[in-house]
Amino acid sequence: MLNLSIPKHVVPIRQKILSFIEDEVYPVEKELLEGHAGTWGKEIIGSLMQKAKDAGLWALGHPKEIGGGGMPFMDYVFVNEVVGRSEVAVLALGTHSLQDSIMLHRYANESWRDKYLRPLVEGEVFPSFGMTEPHVASSDPRQLQTSAVLEGDDWVINGHKWFSTHAGEAAYTTVMVRTEPDAPDHSAFSMIVVPTDTPGYNIVRDVKVMGKADGHYEVLYDNVRVPKDNLLGPRGQGFKIAQDRLGPGRIFHCMRWLGQAQRAFDLMCKRANERVAFGKSLGEHQQIQKFIFDTASEIQASRLLTLHAAQKIDEGDEARIEIGLIKVYGASMLHNAIDRAIQVHGALGVTEDTPLEGMYRHARAARIYDGPDEVHVMSSARRILGNYVDGGTFDFGLR
Repeated sequence: MLNLSIPKHVVPIRQKILSFIEDEVYPVEKELLEGHAGTWGKEIIGSLMQKAKDAGLWALGHPKEIGGGGMPFMDYVFVNEVVGRSEVAVLALGTHSLQDSIMLHRYANESWRDKYLRPLVEGEVFPSFGMTEPHVASSDPRQLQTSAVLEGDDWVINGHKWFSTHAGEAAYTTVMVRTEPDAPDHSAFSMIVVPTDTPGYNIVRDVKVMGKADGHYEVLYDNVRVPKDNLLGPRGQGFKIAQDRLGPGRIFHCMRWLGQAQRAFDLMCKRANERVAFGKSLGEHQQIQKFIFDTASEIQASRLLTLHAAQKIDEGDEARIEIGLIKVYGASMLHNAIDRAIQVHGALGVTEDTPLEGMYRHARAARIYDGPDEVHVMSSARRILGNYVDGGTFDFGLR
């Protein structure tokens, strides 16, 4: 049975994280986001990381055996709701490396784990993931063209990727490549770990997103040669490994969206109570009350959907239908919450005097990354309809 309450033992750590974000992250957030692509080695980020470590807040969701806090999955789901209030907090608290650390822990050979795993968890090196390509529709990853051919003891990689997030600062990129040209599409791809200083790994540019450079790099792989042991997991299992990475990751994304939406909601309500127009506060106007009501109901609905999906994953279910529902509904909820908050702030809302304009730009991408809305709608609907073949049903987890 789904328990909607935050577990009592999680409440204090959530409050501690919230205080850390409000006291340490918010004061430097604007400065860091304005120069985001170059923040990795800057003193201010290092200082935030060390403060988080000193406060016992660092890498809480990483398994203990790789140097993390070992927080159980469902507990960490609730923590991410607070972490999401600031994208800087994701980095400052060590959350950014969780999925990459788990991939290395589960699938990398011993030498790679020894070389990168502890430094990755400690925030001493940073990861990158290369899947999306500019010349094919990445909503259908079976079209990916980047290939790797085994020559002797080396993989030779050729291809073109973009949106390899933070590749410019990363120690390595885990790249999705076609290694089995004669296999069925979903068994044709593998993941290979490529150090970013490897000859032939050529960064073309930091792709501007919604007007700003934001660490989404375009990379050309020109006869990049790496040892065959850099293969992550078995050959032809790239999609399976990606699903292991993306399933829980989408839960954390959606919980962090809730944190962003809550922040926007707080700003909107504060503004509605303080700003006066036509002789009364904005909050006394019916249209603004509708904004408040709609946003509150959408946040709560998204939260319940996400917690239900998280519980199913925690029980060992892939929860593919539920993941599709929260990915699409959550992205819409996030956009709406920030959009209404901007509207209530008026002209102030589109300036950099509040965090809302930056939040708005980033929120738009939520409908695209980790699978666009259209693909999640299509795949979830097909799975639901499939349950009705031969007299089946889909009961929304109520039985």
